[in-house]
Amino acid sequence: MPALKPAVGQQIFLAKNQFASLITVLRNDGYTVIAPSLRDGVIALTPIESASQVASGVRDEQSPGSYRLGASDPGTFFQYVVGQDSPKRFVFPPHLCLFKMHVDKDKFVVDAGPPQPPKLALLGIRPCDLAALKVYDRVFKNENRCESDAYYSAARQQMLVVVVNCTRPGGTCFCASMGSGPQAKEGFDLAMTELRAGFVIKIGSARGAQLACSLDVREPSPAETELAELRLEQAREHMGRTLNLEQARETLQRNIENDHWDEVAKRCLACGNCVMVCPTCFCSDVVDSSDLQGGGVARTRLWDACYTHQFSYTTAGPVRSSIRARYRHWLRHKLSLWWDQFGCSGCVGCGRCITWCPVGIDLTREVAALRGQAVSPQTPQSEVIP
Repeated sequence: MPALKPAVGQQIFLAKNQFASLITVLRNDGYTVIAPSLRDGVIALTPIESASQVASGVRDEQSPGSYRLGASDPGTFFQYVVGQDSPKRFVFPPHLCLFKMHVDKDKFVVDAGPPQPPKLALLGIRPCDLAALKVYDRVFKNENRCESDAYYSAARQQMLVVVVNCTRPGGTCFCASMGSGPQAKEGFDLAMTELRAGFVIKIGSARGAQLACSLDVREPSPAETELAELRLEQAREHMGRTLNLEQARETLQRNIENDHWDEVAKRCLACGNCVMVCPTCFCSDVVDSSDLQGGGVARTRLWDACYTHQFSYTTAGPVRSSIRARYRHWLRHKLSLWWDQFGCSGCVGCGRCITWCPVGIDLTREVAALRGQAVSPQTPQSEVIP
C-alpha cells in the first residue's frame, strides 16, 4: 500500500515494475481497459487484459503520407505518439444501431434502442486526444443548447482517463501550437510522464486519487520531477510543425476564392482518410433498413465524410460538387468556422491528417501557402532526450 495519501493536484511516482498493477486495479473496478497496442504494423487502441499487451520497445516515424514503426528501448512503453486510431470510435462508434422495431398488427413496437456503452478506462491516450474529447463534449453534449447525444454522454460520464504526456513528439505533430499538448493540463483523472525507472503522475480528479490509493506509489524525487519537466519542455521545442491559429482563421476567411485551392485539388484524392483518422470529425449518415420477411425495421448511424460527392447532395445535386470545394469546406470548418459553431478550434494538432494522407497534403503548409508565405522544405523529426 502507498506510504502517502494521494490527493487531487498532487504528484506521485509509480515504478515501472508496478505498471501492471494499474491495469489490474482498473479491471478489478469493472473497467474495460483500452490502451495502445501493436496491430497490423501500427499503434492501435484496443482492449487489453495485461501490461504485456501494451505496445513497448517501439517508436514511430511519421512524415506526410508516411508511418513506420521501429525498435526503441525495450524498457519503455510510450516512445510512440499516435497511430490512425483515437478514442473517437469508443464514444462515437462507426456503426451504432439507434433503434429496432417491428409492426404488430396496426402499431409499431420498439424492440431495442442504442446499446449501453461499456465502462471504459482509456490508458495511454495522448494530450491531443484528451483535447479532442473536450471538443466532442461541445459537439455531442451541447450543454448550452439543451441537446445531447445519449450514447456519448453515458460513455463519457463513466469513462476514466489516464493520459500519457508526450516526451517525444511525432514528425507531423503541432499540438504545442494548438495549446493541446505535449502536456495535459486538465480533464484527466491521471496524467503520466514516463521516465526510465517509472512514471511521474499528476492526479487530476477525485476518481484518480481513489485509483492512486490502490497503487504502490511514493512521492517523486526533485530530480525525477525536474527530468519530467525537462522532457516536456524539449518536446514543446521539437514539434514537427507549427501553426498560428489566429493567423490561420484570418487567412481562411480572406482567401475563399484563392487560386491555391485549385492546386490542392489537383493533389487531393477526396479519399476521406483525413476525416476518418481525425479525432474530432463528426460527420455521420443515418440509414434505415427493413426486414421484408419479419416486418422489422432498424435505423443505424454510420460515420460519413464531407469529402464524398454524395455528402452534400440535395434534390438539386451536390452543394459541393468539386474536390476544391470539399477540401476548402473541410479546412475552413476545422480551423475557422468551428469557432463560430462551437467556440473552439476543430483541430488539436495531432498530425494524423498529414501522416495518413496518401499524397501527404499538410494543412499547416496549405495555410502558409494561402497566406502567401514561402513554404520551406519538410523538416525531419527531431530527437529529444531518450
